[in-house]
Amino acid sequence: MTTSKDMKKEKEINESRPASEQFERELRRRELTTEARKAVFKTIKTLIVFAAAAVLLATLLFPTMQVQRGSMTPTLRDGEQLILISVGKIGRGDIVAFHLGRQTMVKRVIAVSGEWVDIDEDGFVIIDGVRLNEPYLYVQGTSGYNIELPYQVPDNSFFVMGDNRAISIDSRSNDFGSIHKDEIIGRAIFRIWPLPRIGLVAQDSRGR
Repeated sequence: MTTSKDMKKEKEINESRPASEQFERELRRRELTTEARKAVFKTIKTLIVFAAAAVLLATLLFPTMQVQRGSMTPTLRDGEQLILISVGKIGRGDIVAFHLGRQTMVKRVIAVSGEWVDIDEDGFVIIDGVRLNEPYLYVQGTSGYNIELPYQVPDNSFFVMGDNRAISIDSRSNDFGSIHKDEIIGRAIFRIWPLPRIGLVAQDSRGR
């Protein structure tokens, strides 16, 4: 026989069950969220450790340099740290670091030994009679050079220019001239600083 007391107790149990189930679901949701956050943090931590190890190893094995001034913007920015590689053939489009007097500079190879360089009135570079395709430039440079054009690149040398043609002092100047192969430290292949821009340095416009 069911008494009123028993019925009241059963009603209380039934009323408390949904609240209990909802509490358990919320607790489980929070546990899953916490686990997901831990997994994300663990992954990020692992990536940072591997990146740091890779940068350290590369720095020990290869020469590095810091970009100064802004003659290679937008490709390279002032203060960026680069890893260089000194092996392999250097060709048009490669970004190279080299000694010029007491300075270490970085520019892009525009022409190699034996090629004829010309620059038209709009600032477009012409190599052996063919206009060079330079998608990495914001604007063409129409001033700031005093070499006699057309100019033939000497043996074992490279004609180099900065990507920021408006301010770059480079092989367009008689005081700068072509860069001899023995002055080159290496090609810029990897950017290790700052972290948001870490990655390969694009080598563009090998063709025409």
